[in-house]
Amino acid sequence: MSGFKVVSLIILEAFYRMEDLKYLYFVIFFMIYMLVLFANVTVIIVVISNKVLHKPMHIFLCNLAVNGIYGSTALLPPLLATLMSPPHEVSLACCQAQTYFLHTYAIIEFTILSVMCYDRYVAICYPLQYHTIMTITKVYKLIAFSWGYPLVAFALFFILTLRLTHCRNIIGRVYCSNYSLVKLSCDDTNVVSGIGLLSVVVYTFPQLVMTFYSYVHILKICFTATKDSKIKALKTCTPHLFAILNYSVGCFFEIVQSRFDTSYLPFETQIFMSLYFLIFPPILNPAIYGLSVQALRGNIFRLCGICMLCISLCFALTCAIMTIMLVSDTGVLENLLQ
Repeated sequence: MSGFKVVSLIILEAFYRMEDLKYLYFVIFFMIYMLVLFANVTVIIVVISNKVLHKPMHIFLCNLAVNGIYGSTALLPPLLATLMSPPHEVSLACCQAQTYFLHTYAIIEFTILSVMCYDRYVAICYPLQYHTIMTITKVYKLIAFSWGYPLVAFALFFILTLRLTHCRNIIGRVYCSNYSLVKLSCDDTNVVSGIGLLSVVVYTFPQLVMTFYSYVHILKICFTATKDSKIKALKTCTPHLFAILNYSVGCFFEIVQSRFDTSYLPFETQIFMSLYFLIFPPILNPAIYGLSVQALRGNIFRLCGICMLCISLCFALTCAIMTIMLVSDTGVLENLLQ
């Protein structure tokens, strides 16, 4: 330990490979963030403003949208700031904070999807008792569990990471993660890594049990139900299955990038894989539910007509910002004057 210099700044190395096209990347990520905000805020406004949508499934969907904003805000504004900052450095404290936010976003997402799965199980297997079982009190308890359990559970484990001393300061990604921080430590991390693997089971086991239990019973009901009931059950479960599949693909990409060497892949592919679970679920979830749930679809389309003007203004503002940034760049300005 005496020969190591304790670091306070973290270099996100992947940004150096984006330097030549940083203005293009800035526009892309800025527009993605605007799209995430627009899509999820639209769902939240539609659900809150329409009393007919004050049902358990739509309330859970509203929470999914809130979590999408939470995760995207933890990723994209810091990403944009670091991209335009020449050293591409962040403080260790900011890196640790982002790690906590992004990991809790991922666990909350999975927990909410599991709660929505339980809601579909009750709706299909116990349709007559649905409103008796899914009372507003129970809905609030499930929402509190969806947020409270991940926030507390990950915090208890993350304390171990916070106690590590870091003697290296280069992360080869565009955001901070727990595994990346652990690899920067000059301490013995075998215990932390072992507990980290165990914690994955703790974070996911209750949700997996709830999901598998719910769908096993839904399948049993479908095998004995009438054709019309099967079609109705399929329509009810399809958006949720797509959402779980989308999230699972993102988690698979994240596990592959974290645990295996992917340096042989093109840089753009690495960026796509690392950002998938942070960007695509918040974008696609509102689209999946907004287009498939009839009660949401009509209200969303009406609101979209009003908001398209806002998107056009945001795009024009982005173009204006990028023009100013390009002109203010000394190298670009000199080329323009030659």
